[in-house]
Amino acid sequence: MSLLFPSQEFDEAVAAVCHGQASDEQARALNELLRVDAAARDEYLLRVELHTRLASDAELFAAAAGAAAYPDLKALGSARAPNTVALPQRGSGRRPVVNWAIGLAACFLILAALSVAWFKRSSSRKLTSMAVAMLSQAVSPRWNSRADARAVGTALEPGWLRLKSGLVQATFYSGTRLVVEGPAQVRLVSPGEAFCEAGRIVAVVPAQARGFRMGTPQIKVTDLGTEFGLDVKRGSAEVHVFKGEVVYQAEAATKQNLKQGKAIVVDSDGVERQVSADPAAFASLFGLERKWLAALDQRYKDWRTASARRNLDPSLLAHFDFEDIVPSEWTLHNVASWVSRAPDATIVGCQVTEGRWPGKRALEYRSMSDRVRLNVPGEFQALTLAVWVNVKGLDRQFNSLFMCDGFDPGTLHWQIRNNGALDLGVQGPRATDVQIFASPPVVGLNQFGQWLYLATVVDGKRRRVIHYVNGTVVSQHELKHPPPYRVGTAELGNWNPGEIPDKPPFLIRHFSGAMDEFALFNRALSDAEIRALYFEGKPQPDN
Repeated sequence: MSLLFPSQEFDEAVAAVCHGQASDEQARALNELLRVDAAARDEYLLRVELHTRLASDAELFAAAAGAAAYPDLKALGSARAPNTVALPQRGSGRRPVVNWAIGLAACFLILAALSVAWFKRSSSRKLTSMAVAMLSQAVSPRWNSRADARAVGTALEPGWLRLKSGLVQATFYSGTRLVVEGPAQVRLVSPGEAFCEAGRIVAVVPAQARGFRMGTPQIKVTDLGTEFGLDVKRGSAEVHVFKGEVVYQAEAATKQNLKQGKAIVVDSDGVERQVSADPAAFASLFGLERKWLAALDQRYKDWRTASARRNLDPSLLAHFDFEDIVPSEWTLHNVASWVSRAPDATIVGCQVTEGRWPGKRALEYRSMSDRVRLNVPGEFQALTLAVWVNVKGLDRQFNSLFMCDGFDPGTLHWQIRNNGALDLGVQGPRATDVQIFASPPVVGLNQFGQWLYLATVVDGKRRRVIHYVNGTVVSQHELKHPPPYRVGTAELGNWNPGEIPDKPPFLIRHFSGAMDEFALFNRALSDAEIRALYFEGKPQPDN
């Protein structure tokens, strides 16, 4: 017998293991699959965890006692092959409850062993980055292509910035700031070097970045602690020193110093001409901070207008905009017009922090106690969940976004896996019947510290689940469980189920980061509606 993932045979084998009813053939096949298929191991871990909620106090006690009957399982804690899973063999003549208890004990031990192995592998990973700078500000940027587009906060690896128009600022890890005006083509080389093929640039080089190098086809510049402008056209280049001093070298010429208030012009024939520096020629590049803040303020105002209009949508069950948080009240207001459907939420812990715009509030989750409690009564044919998050890290294997308290039929559990995949669980009619919908990894190191718009649609009519990131579909899945779907009492952010006695630590869902806005609709929003919500709420001006 061989198993594939996903398949009905895989589902049946996992269920059989967790109920102590796996045949020798099922055990061997599942063992082999889990040894070679990482995705199957992830799914197996999740399903084992969900099975544990069936435990009662008596059954947990029986499971602990029954585990002694399987000495091979004790070796799991020190298993030398982390991808090999020991499975219980089917017993004969045992009462069903004892078989079930032993199977449950095996599930706990298997999960513990795999969790230890996963932790060891995770701890040994070397998190590295090739980035040399970050895009720190932008005003009305228009990039040459979609592939060239960069969001503010993006880590920039060596390569080209190609800008049609607008202003962007790249802050190098050395401390140098380059303000670039389109049209321009600038190549980032290292934390201490860049190359301008064409365009206008203002460089601000602090003392600690002294020696920053800026190349062009006609001239090379090395700063000595400066603020200078660079204008590169077809066949010519100009260097204007506004503060300090630079060393420049034209092609086939010796190095020369250029002091504050002076400029050098190199024409297409390589002829050098020294003139006075002209700050007015770079006036549009100065004052970027002021222009940037003005653009953000306008975006904030635009979002408020769109948000007020959206609150009138009768399908909006809950909308927490995080605007009027009063820490002493511990309340998060539901600003949807149909507030009778979902009352205000209660803040447990959490710290008030700055949101997507200066002056806007958000909630930061720092500890495992931080969470927001809410209640949404009713049964629904479809649901759409959407949230703005700033992820600081994926500390646990599953990191909570929005989780129903229990596992009643139709309840949802929405989270981010530690590999950056969006994950939604939809509970079926039976306790052991749950569907898990995982996207490809979409939240990685490069997204940490940035505001992301995550959304998931549960469409009972079309029987599908769709995951979105920043208004774009990242995965679609077939939904087998029919409506109705339920929320009831739920939590934003951290979560741990209260009804499982002696719950193991892997059931704690620790979200690390900040949340700015959450919306829950009782219908399946379209792709166009999700995209519109993203563009209305994105913190930066449109690219």
